[in-house]
Amino acid sequence: MDTQLTYADLASMMERRAGVSVDPMQLELRCDTPFADFGLDSLGLLGIVGSLENDYGTSIPADADACKTPRELTALVNDVLKARA
Repeated sequence: MDTQLTYADLASMMERRAGVSVDPMQLELRCDTPFADFGLDSLGLLGIVGSLENDYGTSIPADADACKTPRELTALVNDVLKARA
């Protein structure tokens, strides 16, 4: 994995961990759209957060599952990764 979470990474995780298929370009273009509008529920988001912790080998803040949009989640994760570097 890269040292930052991209929208393409997030789209892939949404499909692998939650079964939600979304085009990475659409995810980036609509990054302020709530996850629910893409068909991702809170349980699916929890699975993605767990996967992120495993993939990046770091703890993601407990409130990450409260992120409502792809932009919020990628910003939070990338801040954590930047601080760890």
